[in-house]
Amino acid sequence: MIIGPKNLLKLVKKKKLVEGLSERELTNPEGAGFDLRLGEVFKISGSAFLGETHRQTPDVKSVKVYNSKKPSSIKIKPEDFYLVKTIEKINLPLNLSAVIIPRTTTFRSGLFIRTGPIQPGYQGELTFGLKNEGPITVEIEMGARFVHVLFHEVAGGGSKYRGQWQGGRVSATKKEKQV
Repeated sequence: MIIGPKNLLKLVKKKKLVEGLSERELTNPEGAGFDLRLGEVFKISGSAFLGETHRQTPDVKSVKVYNSKKPSSIKIKPEDFYLVKTIEKINLPLNLSAVIIPRTTTFRSGLFIRTGPIQPGYQGELTFGLKNEGPITVEIEMGARFVHVLFHEVAGGGSKYRGQWQGGRVSATKKEKQV
């Protein structure tokens, strides 16, 4: 079952479920979760490897960071791919998991967002892929609401996330053993 905004706001206040929410989300959230904002954009390069026990992710370079005192934007050309990170930080208890879905304006503009599940016990900013699969260049302002997070109760409790991405890490700096 999806947890609604009324209960989510209680968890934000009591348990810091989500840190850094915008004033809009704290006072008048829309839908069944919270909109999250674009905090940082990374370009990837090099190579990657995913094996049975080890992995190596591409090199990343931060190309744009949100600064509330200095508005800025990034232009995403057709076929461009970036890793993007949220401003907000998630702190999931063991009885909740979450999923990220794109706001409809993103895909109406040609932007597709690639996400994975957010497991119980995860803490940190969220990182996922953003690709312009459309025929036009799209400009997106840093700090813009671009995804929506939905929270689900895990019946019977969940197993705590033990992965190396805990804390919002974006990339591995070398080949590493997977946990």
